[in-house]
Amino acid sequence: MDRFVVKVPRGQAGGGGDQGLRPEEAGPGRPPPRQIRAEGLRCDYRILFPKAEADEIFQQLEEEVQYFEDDLTKLHVFGTWHNIPRKQVTYGDPELSYTYSGVTFHPKPWIPVLNRIRERVTLATGHTFNFVLINRYKDGLDHIGEHRDDERELVPHSPIASVSFGACRDFIFRHRDCRRKGVKRGLERIKLELAHGSLLMMNHPTNVYWYHSLPPRRRVITPRVNLTFRKVMAGDRK
Repeated sequence: MDRFVVKVPRGQAGGGGDQGLRPEEAGPGRPPPRQIRAEGLRCDYRILFPKAEADEIFQQLEEEVQYFEDDLTKLHVFGTWHNIPRKQVTYGDPELSYTYSGVTFHPKPWIPVLNRIRERVTLATGHTFNFVLINRYKDGLDHIGEHRDDERELVPHSPIASVSFGACRDFIFRHRDCRRKGVKRGLERIKLELAHGSLLMMNHPTNVYWYHSLPPRRRVITPRVNLTFRKVMAGDRK
């Protein structure tokens, strides 16, 4: 993965947040994010929460997040309903909804631990978010297949902030052209290891050109909780 990493000079961390918001600058104990770059891929990765704080937040998430049950644990893929190989829930502002794979999700109200994480992401990046999708992977057998976060409810060109707690898991990017039979463009898969307390910013146009997945890893025997913060349009703007 090192060949895709671009080092950022100190003082240039973050890069273009919401108007009127300034991302925090790198400094002692806060190294700048690693820029991960390839054709059409623009991501930034950093450890956002030190271990002690990440441990505390992870425990709060395990105790306080209430995951969906029943029909909201299934997805509609290629005409068939499938059980989700992980736990899932959405939280966010009350007027929002989010649809993917044949299911519409209405978010639960924000809770303090989620606001704490959201505010830290905003401080670090300058971006604000009104919705979060949470996935809990009980161990390495829980996973998510290749997909792009490109649903019509998302504010155009907005980034997605992915925050991870718990077990370190492999995260794979693959260019959309590499999914086509007979197409060979020499574009390599990119593998990241998303660590406990980390933040991965997926900036535009990453989700236009690159699919991502969290494949099964049998060696992983502990849980992971991932939060993807998004900017979702209200119903009257879609």
